[in-house]
Amino acid sequence: MSLNSFIISKLTPTNVPVRWQKYTGPQTTYITFFGYNEQGVLFGDDVELAARHSIQVDIWSLDDYTDLAKQTKELLLAAGFVRNSGGEFYEDDTKVHHKVYRFY
Repeated sequence: MSLNSFIISKLTPTNVPVRWQKYTGPQTTYITFFGYNEQGVLFGDDVELAARHSIQVDIWSLDDYTDLAKQTKELLLAAGFVRNSGGEFYEDDTKVHHKVYRFY
């Protein structure tokens, strides 16, 4: 299973669309995610044996996303991810509330 498929499967219980990088459907509340800062963390004989993958998870909504954000964080922590940051934004141009979580 790919990392993208794994993330989508872990966030399926939220009952909102979850897409890699971009969502173009009709729902006004949805989750997107992408990877960043992939790096080797374990080496042997000059060969990478393990890598750490960092992901950013974005929650987008016209409404209050507080419960969805809590559920999203809990689901990813239960799946073994470690959260290293988060933030909240309001997108003035689209009038969308935006929650960001970063995990590895």
